[in-house]
Amino acid sequence: MTETSREQIRRAKLEGLKEGQVCKGVVSAVERFGAFIDIGGLDGLVSVAELTWAHFEAVSDVVEIGQEVTVVVLGVDLDREQCALSLKALHTDPLTEFARTQLGRVVAGRVEKLVKIGAFVRVNEHCVGLVPWPDLARHTADPPESSVQVGDGVAVEVIAINLVKRQILLSLRW
Repeated sequence: MTETSREQIRRAKLEGLKEGQVCKGVVSAVERFGAFIDIGGLDGLVSVAELTWAHFEAVSDVVEIGQEVTVVVLGVDLDREQCALSLKALHTDPLTEFARTQLGRVVAGRVEKLVKIGAFVRVNEHCVGLVPWPDLARHTADPPESSVQVGDGVAVEVIAINLVKRQILLSLRW
């Protein structure tokens, strides 16, 4: 196949893509900023933000070269000859589901990180919320940072969820 015919196939494929379309493809390259997916002769990019709802350290933790995947077309730029793809668009946002079922409830969690503003607590596989230091201080005479440690299991009430900012506010329950 000549370079010209490859370009014609690529351009035709790009022009045929529509936003929201679901395609099958194969991971052709893995980079720190995302993964390239070959969808029939055209490589589209799944950026890091569009790989998965779950937390991950490296793109290679999510996909590997040669893996078959199903993606959603987020956008097509004919001038730049690029298309943006998503893997996570095929799955329900776990934060929305968490908000629908857990707001106002007391749930079990595990302290993941201590920061200046409070303690981040993982409440399920995909969701982490913040217990602010003033809330921790109400429960102990000791300094708030000594009331919980990373790895501690805790009971927390889900006080508020901001779906736009993707934030969960928690309150410690003893």
